Amino acid sequence: MKTTFAIVSLLFFTLSTHAQPLTAPTQDSKSFDKTDKFADIQKELQSLAKKYGVNIQDVGIYATLGDGPDAKKLLDVNGNKVMIPASITKIATASAVLAHFPPGYKFKTQLLGDTDPKNGVLKGNLYLKGGGDPSFVSENLWYLVNSFTRNKIKKIEGDIVVDDSLFDKIRFDLSRQKERVDRAYDAPVGAMSFNWNSVNIFVRPTDSGTAEVFIDPQNEYIRLVNKAKTVGGNANNLLADREDEKNGDVILVGGSIGKGAKEIVVFKNITQPDLWSGYNLKSFLQQRGIEFTGTIKNGVTPEKADVLAESESKAVEHVVADMNKFSNNFVAEMLTKNLGAVKKTKGATLADGMQIINEHMQSLGIPSEQYQLQSPSGLSRENKMSSYAMWKVLQHLRLDLRVQPEFLTSLPIAGVDGTLKKRMKNSPAERWVRAKTGYLNNVVSLAGYAGLGDGRVVTFSFVYNGSTDETKIRAFFDNLLIYLVK
Repeated sequence: MKTTFAIVSLLFFTLSTHAQPLTAPTQDSKSFDKTDKFADIQKELQSLAKKYGVNIQDVGIYATLGDGPDAKKLLDVNGNKVMIPASITKIATASAVLAHFPPGYKFKTQLLGDTDPKNGVLKGNLYLKGGGDPSFVSENLWYLVNSFTRNKIKKIEGDIVVDDSLFDKIRFDLSRQKERVDRAYDAPVGAMSFNWNSVNIFVRPTDSGTAEVFIDPQNEYIRLVNKAKTVGGNANNLLADREDEKNGDVILVGGSIGKGAKEIVVFKNITQPDLWSGYNLKSFLQQRGIEFTGTIKNGVTPEKADVLAESESKAVEHVVADMNKFSNNFVAEMLTKNLGAVKKTKGATLADGMQIINEHMQSLGIPSEQYQLQSPSGLSRENKMSSYAMWKVLQHLRLDLRVQPEFLTSLPIAGVDGTLKKRMKNSPAERWVRAKTGYLNNVVSLAGYAGLGDGRVVTFSFVYNGSTDETKIRAFFDNLLIYLVK
């Protein structure tokens, strides 16, 4: 996740004799008034760039003050330069999602049967049909199973068939970086997904020399191998890895945890979303006293199957917040495949959804040469976008009251939560900045809104592509926003 910059003032050219002025579009914002109290921002930008060792050629910035035709251009540093945006790409994804799934929209997950239960026995299969819900977690599954119990079925003699046919079977899209890791942020995608397709591993010290390891939720899909030890002191030297098997995953926990240490939690993704969901369904059914004698497999629900229970997701705007607050790549891809499913009843691909996102960008009047989007999460270096293009998306979201409140709520708040929880804390910008962060190797980005005490709002897009240490770039961006807010 990362960011970039660009400005009209000749002061910038003292920083780099090679910096080339770019003419930003003027039809969307008034020229900056040099007599305005913000005129000194250009000098401040120059000073901050020098302080943090930022080469203006590596930065792209576009920022305005106010709304609509009354907006004043504050900054334009390489604003038209096409750069790698990293995770601020999720702003474009969120905009397209909210345009096609209005606030309040909910995804559905269903349990269906292909035979009528008799005397408390379901002799046929039980189908778990995924509706592409990115937020389907333990609470939702518990609700679904509790609803199912009202059918008074005590025994299932068929199989649990997981139907995730709404999406294609590509779990890791090519738009992601090639290297796979077992961390939760690299979780696979499926129309039937559960707990963000990740498992929680809790480790506690004991008095016996071993360490206690808990898998949550506990189920037969996960096989735990615990070799972790309890040692003296408070140190945490635990190791946790995930290895895939034919019908599940192995979680290996080793290393040591100090006797005085607090409980440690580790998150690992799983490899087979359909089977993972099915085994968790089996576990939850058994907890409610329902006997199951079949196997877990994937398949397609018969057209004439009857709905036995249904669970709705939280409203789509809250799912968008899950994506933006913590820059969740899994949620971004799930939402994008749901966009693809708008035109397809089965087998929606990420490319289908990306087509809709790009069409949405076109509808906003963004110059086609200023963006190229292949990944909805920004995890790909093939994504390209100018700071001006991102500003256009942000300005659209700010001016469209149909989605503005929901989108604004989805953004991290400086010094408060999400990926901005520790940034700009205890500064004049705390709580006044709401923005999406971005980071990849040699890419830092930040885009969103900064509020002023008089009620006006700065809409900004910052992108950096270069080799300067990322902590310096973040400080550069943060201090520029602090100056604006002050």
